[in-house]
Amino acid sequence: MWSYGPVGLADEVPTLVDPARLRTVAIEVASAAGELVAAMRGGQRRFSGAVDTKSTATDVVTAADRAAEDLIRSRLAELRPADGVLGEEAGDDAAGARVRWVVDPIDGTVNYLYGLPQYAVSVAAEVDGIAVAACVVEPAAGRVWSAARGQGATLDGEPLRASATVELPLALVATGFAYQVERRGRQADLAARLARGVRDLRRSGSAAIDLCSVAAGWVDAYFEHGLGHWDWAGGGLIAEEAGAVLRRPNTDGADPDGLGADLTLAVTPGVAAELTELLRRSGAAEI
Repeated sequence: MWSYGPVGLADEVPTLVDPARLRTVAIEVASAAGELVAAMRGGQRRFSGAVDTKSTATDVVTAADRAAEDLIRSRLAELRPADGVLGEEAGDDAAGARVRWVVDPIDGTVNYLYGLPQYAVSVAAEVDGIAVAACVVEPAAGRVWSAARGQGATLDGEPLRASATVELPLALVATGFAYQVERRGRQADLAARLARGVRDLRRSGSAAIDLCSVAAGWVDAYFEHGLGHWDWAGGGLIAEEAGAVLRRPNTDGADPDGLGADLTLAVTPGVAAELTELLRRSGAAEI
């Protein structure tokens, strides 16, 4: 099911788990992983460790990605032994677990590889597929973003709130692009059409950071097709708890609103309806 905004579990989830405790665990393990990947990067202009490729020649995975996910899984096994984990690099071992941790050990791996600072560690806890706690750590910037369902979102302990923008032509919109060349071309065409109706576009190279930027009001919206679950689980909750409207990808392939089955969208409420319509008119469903 497509989900926009709060999912209605704020009163139910605390009877199943303690979101505040899960938030604390997320911060602990994400921070430890952030320290590891920063140390492996060191002061190098470019990462010099082992680098492999995945879906395409431009879709990279580094030794730091794997080491960070191993560390997160090890810490979670100690702190939450009954829980499962879905990680970008090592897959899903969460069968039968009520609580599942969704882990992106380095979101923005290409940035990390090239020495750009826009990369993050993302850790989210889900109950029955709904994120209830999350932390996104930016090692280069030293920022710690976190949220617990029904308890708000913070950056370094300070409360977050999405922007108050109500005019789409004045909205700053973030996006991202796929590794597959043909799809990236379609996304670029969509971005060009969209640029005529908003203030400007931004592309950081990290979905988690872009979603957190919506939470902070640094951008008014973020959209991207084709994200993995680990890309949006943590940042999506942080944006949602900061008051943004959140559209999650639909795993069954349905597209009831004409935006494309695998579109992720986080947007401040004041321009949500207009941006949705502009994306629809601009051909989002064809991406």
